[in-house]
Amino acid sequence: MTQRKRNPSFDSMIKFFLKHYNIATKQDISRLAEKIESLEKSIQKMPAAQKSSTAQEKAKSASDVVLNIIKNIGGGASFSDIKARTDFDDKKLRNIIYRLNKQGKIRRKKRGTYVAE
Repeated sequence: MTQRKRNPSFDSMIKFFLKHYNIATKQDISRLAEKIESLEKSIQKMPAAQKSSTAQEKAKSASDVVLNIIKNIGGGASFSDIKARTDFDDKKLRNIIYRLNKQGKIRRKKRGTYVAE
């Protein structure tokens, strides 16, 4: 006598496809949601990191650097002095000086010499 083959149940077929194609189930998603919530709670409990003053000083803009150089040089800073201390190219330095002049932070003493206000 030949044995009759049994057809697989619908539930077993679904489980096979979910496992074979690596599809997430409702249980998997709920476990992930719980883990995410616990991580968010632990992050909220952590104290905020404090920035040091040296990190803030290093993050000065190019305009601030040029303005400080002009302030430190008494009697007026020449374009060549500023360029030597900053190593900025001519175009960038000219744009910075123009912007500082428009903002009223520096003024031109004479051609190529700048004084802080």
